Amino acid sequence: MEKQSVKQKIFSSLRWIGWVILVQFILLNISAAMYAHRFTHFYNDPSVEETDDNPNVFKKTWRLFAGQRYAKSVVVNEPDFPVDTVHLTTKKELLIDCWYSKIDSAAKGTVILYHPLSTSKSKVAAEAEEFRNWGYNVFMIDFRAHGNSEGNNTTIGYREAEEVKLAYDYIAAKGEKNIFLWGASMGAVAIIKAVADYKLQPRGIIAEMPFETLRTHISGRARNIGFRGFPEKPFGVLVTAWIGIERGFNGFKLKTTTYAKKVTSPVLLQWGALDRLVEKSETDNIFEALASPQKKLVVYNNIDHENFLQRDPLKWRIEVERFLSGIR
Repeated sequence: MEKQSVKQKIFSSLRWIGWVILVQFILLNISAAMYAHRFTHFYNDPSVEETDDNPNVFKKTWRLFAGQRYAKSVVVNEPDFPVDTVHLTTKKELLIDCWYSKIDSAAKGTVILYHPLSTSKSKVAAEAEEFRNWGYNVFMIDFRAHGNSEGNNTTIGYREAEEVKLAYDYIAAKGEKNIFLWGASMGAVAIIKAVADYKLQPRGIIAEMPFETLRTHISGRARNIGFRGFPEKPFGVLVTAWIGIERGFNGFKLKTTTYAKKVTSPVLLQWGALDRLVEKSETDNIFEALASPQKKLVVYNNIDHENFLQRDPLKWRIEVERFLSGIR
């Protein structure tokens, strides 16, 4: 009788533990699904976006659980140099808004610029102006769901690789032989993926702070909020899975290191030593994976996941101009 009672208690305890684990698993997946949707969907209403830069622990926890809503980025204004508006169309018939600017004299080539997540082509106007000053035509695009382009959903570089190819083909159709690609964060990832997927052969690639995988990027987002260690690991896995489910692709296949193995064009890879979203190991892995025989890694000390030209203009100009002039 006593043995049976002990067995019943053990069974009851195991059942209770099982229910706790099940409930936690369900809550974690609800959280991941909510976060995945909000992270990859941009709202047309600017008022939905939270502006609290110093949230307390409760707000941080809720932001990690439910995700933060983001308004669709806007094009602030046109650059100081003249541009022509160009429209490209994706396979899903999304209109991609672009700016094309030719210099007055004979150009050394054309640089196509791809912006980071949640920004627009107007945010890379400063870099575009630098390239113009060095004698290059420039072509800037708004990725899908950004700026003046159509759509509200992003795939953090996965399908955006199509826009990289569209812009590349547009410039190549003009007879341009010297095409250079510049991209930051998501823009850099989309470039490397497009070069691998579509076998593009740009004259050179400048990739700034690309993340290694979608999972590490999501983990970095959790880490940036303040959740270091164990919480960022399962969080990155679950959110990656749900992004794939909700946006219709395998999120675990978004691996910059895999694509880098097919990149043979000269590459300048740049990273900030204080980057809270992309760790040093990620950058080292990407650099090591690049198949290019002509590649260089430049580290910016005391700079986070931010604009290198704005934070350290002298070093950026020296490194980028040296890279462009040194391409064989």
